[in-house]
Amino acid sequence: QVQLVESGGGLVQPGGSLRLSCVASGRGFTILTTSWYRQAPGKQRELVATIIGGSTNYADSVKGRFTISRDNAKNTVYLQMNSLKPEDTAVYSCNAKVFTPRDGTFEVWGQGTLVTVSS
Repeated sequence: QVQLVESGGGLVQPGGSLRLSCVASGRGFTILTTSWYRQAPGKQRELVATIIGGSTNYADSVKGRFTISRDNAKNTVYLQMNSLKPEDTAVYSCNAKVFTPRDGTFEVWGQGTLVTVSS
């Protein structure tokens, strides 16, 4: 079984920064892609950023402010968020497409971490 655990959320003032972490654990798995999603109250879930190997993609709303990166040795993906705005307030969740020899390819979600941007 593969699990994702996010951390790093919290309360930050507008213009501030936070770094989210997503740690994958389990046995015999390969992570194919990892993405960060967010969902604000009353809104649909939004894809924020994706990392596939060395390639990254971002939503237009976060380009130039957010950076997704990975540390393969730690099975961890990060989301560095700078110049935060009140509209960035949301629950941020990590999603991974994972391969195991036993189960093939499947998706895993973390439990989410709340980011609140407010003065």
